[in-house]
Amino acid sequence: MKIVIFGLAVSSSWGNGHAALWRGLIRALLADGHQVAFFERDVPYYAAHRDLAELPEGGRLILYPDWQHAQPRARRELAGADIGMVTSYCPDGIEATRLVQESRVAVRCFYDLDTPITLARLEAGEPVGYIGPEGLAGFDIVLSYTGGAALRALRERLGARRVVPVYGSVDPQTHHPVPPVPRFQALLSYLGTYSDDRQERLERLFVAPARARPGERFVIGGAQYPQQFPWAANIWFVRHLPPAEHAAFYCSSRVTLNVTRAAMAQMGWCPSGRLFEAAACGTPVLSDRWDGLESFFEPGREILVADSTEQALAALDLPDGELAAMARRARVRTLEEHSAARRAREMVAALESATAGGLHQEA
Repeated sequence: MKIVIFGLAVSSSWGNGHAALWRGLIRALLADGHQVAFFERDVPYYAAHRDLAELPEGGRLILYPDWQHAQPRARRELAGADIGMVTSYCPDGIEATRLVQESRVAVRCFYDLDTPITLARLEAGEPVGYIGPEGLAGFDIVLSYTGGAALRALRERLGARRVVPVYGSVDPQTHHPVPPVPRFQALLSYLGTYSDDRQERLERLFVAPARARPGERFVIGGAQYPQQFPWAANIWFVRHLPPAEHAAFYCSSRVTLNVTRAAMAQMGWCPSGRLFEAAACGTPVLSDRWDGLESFFEPGREILVADSTEQALAALDLPDGELAAMARRARVRTLEEHSAARRAREMVAALESATAGGLHQEA
C-alpha cells in the first residue's frame, strides 16, 4: 500500500506533537512493507529546529516552500498511490483536500489529530483553516485521534461518512528506559509545549506542588513558555527537547506529569502521546482526569490520577516500590496496546475497510 500524507510536520518536533507520532507510525508502516510520502510545508520556525532530515527507506519526506511548488509533485505521487490522506493543521489542508478528492486513489482519508480543537472552533464559530466549507463529506473515511462522543460529532457537524478512532501511540525504539541524566533530575517533571488552555491544570498539579516542596527540584521541558509563566525558585526549565532526548528526560524524574488541553479533557477519550511516551520509558505517570482514561490505563494500578494539589503531593509521597511497580505495569500495557506498530496496523485495517462495500457503515 502506498500512502501519500499532507500533514503539519514530521521533520521538526518543535512546538508540535504531530512529528513524534508520525515518526513512529511511518517507521511501523514501512517495516510492514508499505510506502509513505509525506508532504510538509517548509516554514522557518520548523526549519530552524529541524531534527529529522529524511524518512527511513521506503519513505519520502517532501519539503515544499508553497502549494504552487508542491502541487505538480503531489499530483504525481497521488497518481501512483492507494491512499491520499490530509491531516489537521496541514497549512495547505484545503488545497490538498481538493487534490486528494480529485485524484484516483482507492481511499481518500482525513486524519484529525486535533479533533477536540476542531470541534471547539466550530462550536465557537471560528474558522478551521484545514477544513473547507464542504466539511469532511468528500472523504471515504475520517480517522480521529479522539474517540467517544467526538466520533458522532464529526459525522453530525462535518458530514464525515465513516469515522474510526486511531489514538496516539509511542515508538519503543525511541522511548524506553535509559540511565538518568543529572540536568533533568527532578521529583516531578513535565514535558509539553506551552498552551493557555493547559495552564490552570499545570499550575494546580505542578507549580503549586513545587511551591509546597521548596527543597525539591521540579523540571519543565518544552517550547513557547512566556516570561510571565509563574516560575518558582525550584522549577528548572529545559528549552525544547527533540524526541531523542525524551527518554532521558522522563527517566530522570521520580514521577512525570501528563496534562491534557482543556478541549481534549472536556471531550475525553483523547490520550496525549506524552502519556504513552513516559509509560514506555518506565517512569511513573501522574495525570489529570478525563473521561476514557481508564480504557488506556488503570488508575491506581498503572497510573496516578490527581484533581487537586493535595492529591498530586500525595502521589509524590508514595513509596518507591509502589511507584516502580505501577510504572512496570504501565510499560507492559503500553508495549502491548499502545505502540506505534499496533496503531499502524489499526490504521491500515481502517483504511482497508473503506471500500465500496464499507463506506456507509458507521463507526
